Amino acid sequence: MDHANLIAIDVHTHAEVSCWNPFDNYGEEYDRAADKYFRNARRPTIAETIAYYRERKIGLVMFTVDSESNLGRRRIPNEEIAQAANENSDMMVCFASIDPHKGKMGAREAERLIKEHGVKGFKFHPTVQGYHPYDRMAWPIYEVINAHKMPTIFHTGHSGIGSGMRCGGGLRLEYSNPIHLDDVAIDFPDMQIVMAHPSFPWQDEALSVATHKPNVWIDLSGWSPKYFPKQLVQYANTLLKDRILFGSDYPLITPDRWMKDFEDAGFKPEVMPGILKGNAVRLLGFA
Repeated sequence: MDHANLIAIDVHTHAEVSCWNPFDNYGEEYDRAADKYFRNARRPTIAETIAYYRERKIGLVMFTVDSESNLGRRRIPNEEIAQAANENSDMMVCFASIDPHKGKMGAREAERLIKEHGVKGFKFHPTVQGYHPYDRMAWPIYEVINAHKMPTIFHTGHSGIGSGMRCGGGLRLEYSNPIHLDDVAIDFPDMQIVMAHPSFPWQDEALSVATHKPNVWIDLSGWSPKYFPKQLVQYANTLLKDRILFGSDYPLITPDRWMKDFEDAGFKPEVMPGILKGNAVRLLGFA
């Protein structure tokens, strides 16, 4: 990544539309509920997202979420995102997503994606994937990630996916309590763990885990900065200033909106460059 020529690095963007696989409308009700929750129905292709970020000189980390076991939805191929990242390596990185229920087969896939496709990290969504992060069925995949000393992003806190659906679409919020990552951080010290989003309603748990475990980070995606809890801003300005990351959750929130609101959210001027880019450069191994 040619990070010197980028103004920021967004560590949390989603691949929404596959150009390799035919459209799969199974479980589309989750998309419609999310559209209503986020008030945004835009679903760009991978190429459209890359063009959007390139125009703004913002680097990006992109991933899908593999929830095939829990939701029965065909995932966007990790290889499709990896190919796009390899073709745009000056400003894009691919994180893979592997359903933790796939166990040892998932571990084999992780190894292959790292060695053959240049994947630089991994994404997990406990609520959507239907598991506790400390569940040992995920250990084979974690072991591969840890051995390669790669970063992971874990969804934490409330989930817009399922919000407003009958029974929340059967998705359990409790899986995404950030305290569940404490065990993972202990057993996999060479795996950098990024807790995604302000972790409502468990913000203090997230801050505690990140403060206690030096291999735990926080990304600020999924919310406009003007709504961040005050303690999150306080820790970002002090104890955790070197492990706080800019993330938007694009296309649900645009970097344009996020960065505009970031200016007035109470962050100290001296920590803002690290949040916007410097910390991500270190996390991704470019420094």
